[in-house]
Amino acid sequence: MSNTFEQIGAVTSMNLRNLPQRWSSSLVAVVGVAGVVLVLVAVLSIAEGFRATLDLSGADDVAVILRTGSDNEMSSGIEQDALPVIGDAAGVARQGTQPVVSPELYVVVDLRMKGKSSVANTPLRGVGPLAASTRKNFRIVQGRMFTTGTNEVVVGVGSAAQFEGLDVGGTTRWGPTEWKVVGHFSDGGSVSESEIWADARVLQNVYNRGTC
Repeated sequence: MSNTFEQIGAVTSMNLRNLPQRWSSSLVAVVGVAGVVLVLVAVLSIAEGFRATLDLSGADDVAVILRTGSDNEMSSGIEQDALPVIGDAAGVARQGTQPVVSPELYVVVDLRMKGKSSVANTPLRGVGPLAASTRKNFRIVQGRMFTTGTNEVVVGVGSAAQFEGLDVGGTTRWGPTEWKVVGHFSDGGSVSESEIWADARVLQNVYNRGTC
């Protein structure tokens, strides 16, 4: 056993004495390992943040209904005459006699990022009058909710912090239409905070979309 420890000590001592002669290769190894660790931590952090955001964006008592064959909102569309059928389905929550259903339309607009010359795609979501009731953490933090039937929008706090032209009281133009920003909203850290909301019927007319 003593010979084993003596050999370990001799090898360790030799490596330490030779370290000044091979400092450059040792530094490269240390930097390489540190770089790999940093990249791994960054990737895991992004994945965990994405997972946490998705967890906050859903609820056990909220269902998203898509057209048959669609796996996302952009490729889905539901005809207007199907909305009463959905609202009358068994198990749908109600406020009085009204089903808590929000027919929604999802389009994408371009916005310039603050302090940069680049633009990014941002979701512009048309929502029904009961959209806030389907999201338990929704609240207006500045300004007010948009008025149904008008070219008014409310902006999630995430988009408001990231993009230009979304201050309350300001106006912006997407396509041929000018929109007025009347409020900012939060939603408990969910993905909705990166969206802009407008009245679904108005958005349908602007983008010539006959379905939700």
